[in-house]
Amino acid sequence: MSIRKEAEKTVVIILGAFIIAIALNFFLIPANVFASGFTGVAQLIAVVLPLSTGIILFVLNIPVAILGWLKVGKSFTLYSFLNVALTTFFLEVVPIRHFSPDILLNAVFGGVLLAIGAGITLKWGASSGGLDIIALILSRVSDRPVGVYFFLLNSIIVITSGFLFDPEKALYTLVTLYVSSRVIDAIYTRHVKVTAMIVTKKADDVSKAIYDSMVRGITRIPAKGGYSSEDKEVLMIVLTRYELYELREVIQGVDPEAFTNVMQTSGIFGLFRKD
Repeated sequence: MSIRKEAEKTVVIILGAFIIAIALNFFLIPANVFASGFTGVAQLIAVVLPLSTGIILFVLNIPVAILGWLKVGKSFTLYSFLNVALTTFFLEVVPIRHFSPDILLNAVFGGVLLAIGAGITLKWGASSGGLDIIALILSRVSDRPVGVYFFLLNSIIVITSGFLFDPEKALYTLVTLYVSSRVIDAIYTRHVKVTAMIVTKKADDVSKAIYDSMVRGITRIPAKGGYSSEDKEVLMIVLTRYELYELREVIQGVDPEAFTNVMQTSGIFGLFRKD
């Protein structure tokens, strides 16, 4: 990746972390409404321990970052942990302010901002850490769907918030989780697995570049241009949402004229990784 691309990616990650911190300190934390994943867990722990949400979030992500560094890849994990560290910094620097007493407004606006921060980070090939890295690791070692792990952790967050406060808080937390998922759908993709169909005239070069950078299998399908009648190939590859940025960079580097269609994958059968 060029220095310019690295700089652009860093700026986006800084912006994403700042937006996440704003969502938490201006809307969710003052209203005792909880986010999803490790951020929500950090909020819950901060309720019962004399520590800030940012510090707890940072500590929770340390073992996950180590695991991601060993199992996922250095670049993705490094940028994801950078996002976590910056989020912690902004959570400590940005003051907690209560803009509205209306808990529904806090739940909705907090969820929207949280999703914007996480979505633009995902779009540039990183994540907000925590459960995203765990999901990627699970997807690489198992063909089982990892959505169940997201569901279980978020269910624990909702139920615990109901016990710590009242059932109404749990319902508003559900509102935040729903809004966040819908906004991330619009910005990025919430589906853990997707299928990319790459139409290219340089199938050998693109395939080699993908194999060199990603642990994924490719199916090659002969094709012909409808207008030009040129011989081409369609490369079909199933991957996780976290790898889309890397795939795009690989394709752009080898064949900028390639056409790629990314589709939701509801389920798969058989081996999901290249041995």
